[in-house]
Amino acid sequence: MQTLIIAVSKPTLAYARAGVALYEERLRALGKVEVKYVKEGSAEEVAESMLRASEGCLRIAVDERGENLSTRELETRWREWQMRAVKRVAFLVGPADGHAESLRAACDRTLSLGRHTMQHELALVVLLEQVYRIHTLLAGSPYHRD
Repeated sequence: MQTLIIAVSKPTLAYARAGVALYEERLRALGKVEVKYVKEGSAEEVAESMLRASEGCLRIAVDERGENLSTRELETRWREWQMRAVKRVAFLVGPADGHAESLRAACDRTLSLGRHTMQHELALVVLLEQVYRIHTLLAGSPYHRD
């Protein structure tokens, strides 16, 4: 299953750039994961760009209003998607002010990375870390929580 992560503009904060680079490198060997960026704009312009870029994918909005899953729960969902023969999944990380309602409504699921407020560039790094962790679990690596 291909994984597409779409975010608004490349990270400008040094720690976020470093984190994205680290996880892109780690993920390269584990599976088909692509990070794409759309241009900043109004909430509706960003929503349009993200929806266009994720066409044909199972769409997951990363948003504080979403379902908060543990790593193992996310792994279970991932396996379910594989069993359903989902070919592409897209995670949509919104801008600083969050996603437009139209984007959330167009997505198949909404995933929260936690109940606390998180800077959107940090959210991208956290999401990449979780995608990396899921891929390592799928590849048979041990999980330190087991």
